[in-house]
This record gives sequence, C-alpha cells and structure tokens, in this order.
Amino acid sequence: MNKHKFIFPQSSYYGKGTPENTAFNEKLQEFSHKLNYISAFQTAGKIPARLAYIQVEELWQELKQTKEKLDSAK
Repeated sequence: MNKHKFIFPQSSYYGKGTPENTAFNEKLQEFSHKLNYISAFQTAGKIPARLAYIQVEELWQELKQTKEKLDSAK
C-alpha cells in the first residue's frame, strides 16, 4: 500500500461525477485530513495555537482558490 494513500485515505464520491466536482471533493478531503493533523498537533502541544491558526488559514485560502478556479472553468 502507498504510504500517502494510507495517511490520506480517499472516500468514494457519490455526487454528480463531473471532473470539477470530483476534483473539488478530492481537495476538500485533503483539507479535512490536514486540518485534523494540525488540530492534533496543536492539542498535543507540538505547535503553538498561532501557528496552527496560520496553517489553517493557508489551507482555507488554498481550498477557496481551488473552488474559484473550478467555478471559472465551467
């Protein structure tokens, strides 16, 4: 098994199977997994709250940009 697939498993997509929808779903799942890791690291005291906030904000902006790109491609 691929280590990346083990750490970041992908669930099946059950919505309308357009390329834009599946691409956004993949990015949304990636966002969720990374958010969980950031939260766990902050909760365990491995990173400070401010750094966790900055990382979450960067992830959010990345997800937002992906959504805007996919919407403009329609």
